[in-house]
Amino acid sequence: MRRMVRVFWGPRKETPQELAGRWKAMLDALPALLPAASSAPTGQPWTWTRHHTSGRPTELGPDEAELAAALQADHDSPQTSDGAGLRLSSRGEPGWEISVSGRGGGESEYVTQAVVLGVASPDGAEVPEAALLALIADIWEPDFGDATDDELLDALEERAGFDYTLSHVSVGRLAYLSPGRAATAPAGVGVAREELRGAGVLLDIAPPGDIETVVDAYVRLRDAGALDPLPRPMGRTVL
Repeated sequence: MRRMVRVFWGPRKETPQELAGRWKAMLDALPALLPAASSAPTGQPWTWTRHHTSGRPTELGPDEAELAAALQADHDSPQTSDGAGLRLSSRGEPGWEISVSGRGGGESEYVTQAVVLGVASPDGAEVPEAALLALIADIWEPDFGDATDDELLDALEERAGFDYTLSHVSVGRLAYLSPGRAATAPAGVGVAREELRGAGVLLDIAPPGDIETVVDAYVRLRDAGALDPLPRPMGRTVL
């Protein structure tokens, strides 16, 4: 099974060095949450595969100076128009693979910034989606986020009119809402969890396989304004 844990936000100027601190905090925490997703010995730092726009993949360690150098190189690339990002992956035990892609530090009023964690796991394997979403939301301070998969996204598109061309804002089995979004969420949609250390709310909406509840939650949150897209041009990081 493949699932995604994602967060999104608007323009927020950050240097490659500042972004490297966020990347390192995230990469340092993932081994404890997804120990089967790397071939590294227990307790040892992971070595990630870094994927480039062109050329062969290279190895990248979770060292802040190394991350900062990689982000600076992406920032300075003629192929980069705004901010800086990385695309990393790791393979572990049979059936386990994760990918992490993200771009931040940008000031564009028209490009949403994001971090997306993809997790492929054997059928029936437990993946701590709530802990992963809480981790990424705490580190990246986004506008919204979710834990979802392709089946859920297809259902939202087909049954609730969700359209990526108009907005990225959606929900999955779990949802993260920044304080401004959470303030407009109607009562009774999901259950607030306690994993977050910072601002915002993490909602537990439905267990795996319960597509109907997710679709209903999306419609109710959308109609209440909690899933409104950031105004374009985007003049702020969160709603």
